[in-house]
Amino acid sequence: MADAGMLRFHVPEPEVRPGGTPDFSNVTVPKAGSVPRPEIDVDPRTIRDLAFSIIRVLNRNGEAVGPWAGLLSDDELLAGLRHMMTLRTFDARMQMAQRQGKTSFYMQHLGEEAVSCAFRKALSPGDMNFPTYRQAGLLIADGYPMVTMMNQIYSNEADPLKGRQLPIMYSSKEHGFFSISGNLATQYIQAVGWAMASAISNDSRIAAGWIGDGSTAESDFHSALVFASTYKAPVVLNVVNNQWAISTFQGIARGGSGTFAARGLGFGIPSLRVDGNDYLAVHAVAKWAAERARSNLGPTLVEYVTYRAGAHSSSDDPSAYRPKTESDAWPLGDPIVRLKNHLIRLGVWSDERHAQAEAEILDTVIAAQKEAESHGTLHAGGKPSTRDMFEGLYAEMPPHLRRQRQQAGV
Repeated sequence: MADAGMLRFHVPEPEVRPGGTPDFSNVTVPKAGSVPRPEIDVDPRTIRDLAFSIIRVLNRNGEAVGPWAGLLSDDELLAGLRHMMTLRTFDARMQMAQRQGKTSFYMQHLGEEAVSCAFRKALSPGDMNFPTYRQAGLLIADGYPMVTMMNQIYSNEADPLKGRQLPIMYSSKEHGFFSISGNLATQYIQAVGWAMASAISNDSRIAAGWIGDGSTAESDFHSALVFASTYKAPVVLNVVNNQWAISTFQGIARGGSGTFAARGLGFGIPSLRVDGNDYLAVHAVAKWAAERARSNLGPTLVEYVTYRAGAHSSSDDPSAYRPKTESDAWPLGDPIVRLKNHLIRLGVWSDERHAQAEAEILDTVIAAQKEAESHGTLHAGGKPSTRDMFEGLYAEMPPHLRRQRQQAGV
C-alpha cells in the first residue's frame, strides 16, 4: 500500500538522456499490412484500437502489403520520392545559408519528409491546409516555386510577404497553405472554423489542421476537437508526433493517454495512428480521412508516428537533451530510403538513378538559390520597401498612418 502520508510530484522523464544508449523499446511496431482498413462510414466506436496501433504498408523487405496498399501508381511514387528528396536538399541548402548569415532562422524537416509530401497528394485543388512550421512539403509537392520560398526566407525585395513574417512562415492561398503562425496551436481552431464555413456555404472544399505533439498541450487543441466533433466539420486533424518538442520529450504533452490519437476517442472522432516514415501509408490514411470529410462524415484525427532527426530549429542543439545517435536507432527508418528501396524492388528505380536524381535536384536547388540571392539576403542586396509596411491592411488608409508614411518619406 502506498504511503498516504507523503505526496510526490511526478514529472515524466525520457527513457534516455545524452550519453546513454538510445532505447525505443516502448515503440511497438506492428507487422506491415496487419492493420485493417475500415469503410469510411465506420462507427468510430468499432475502430478504437486503431488509435493505439500503427498503420504500415512497407515491410522490411520494401514490399507494399496489406489493405492500405495499392493506391498509387509507379509514376506517382517516383514523383513522391523526388518531392521528398527535393525537400531534404532544400533544407540542407537553407540551413547552410542560415549558418552563413544569409537569413536569421531556419527549421529543417529531416526524417519527416513523407508526412507533408504524401499528405498533399491526397487533397484536391482548393482544399486548405493550416500548417505548422514543419510542413513545407505541402508546398514542394504542390509545385510552389522554390525561389519564392527562398525569397521569403531571405526577406528580400522579392519576398511575397514583404518581410512581415519570420523566415519559413510561408503563405499561399493559391496552394492551399494558410499563413503559418508563431503562436502554437492557433491553426487548429482556424482549420476547424474554415471547414465549418465551407460546410455552411455548401462548398466542396475541406480543411486540414496540423499540430506538433508538444502543442497538443495547448487548450486550442481541445477546443478544436470539441467544435469539430459537435458540428462534424469536414476537417482532417493531423498530429505530427516526432517524439520531441523543442527540448521536451513527447511524454510531457501526452500525459497518461497512451497515444495522441487516443485523445480523439473521447470526442467520438475516428482516430488513427500511421507510420509517418512510410510514404504509402501516410498517403493511404490521408486519402481515407479526406474522403470521410468530403462525404459529410465529419473529422478524423491522425497521429503520424515519426522522428525529428535534426534540431528543432537553427537555434537548437539537440545533443543537450538526447543521445547523438538516437535518430539512427529510430525503428521506422528513413522515409526516403524506404520509398527508394520499394521502387528498386518494383524494378522502376536503381541506386544509379537515385544518385543521378540527387545530383539533378541539387543543381536545381542551387540554381533557385542563386536566383533568390540575386534579389538580396538578410544582410545584403535588396530589401522590401519601407512603404510596404503601410500597405495591405486598410482598404482606405487612416489619417495617422498617412502622416507616418509622409514623415518616413515613402
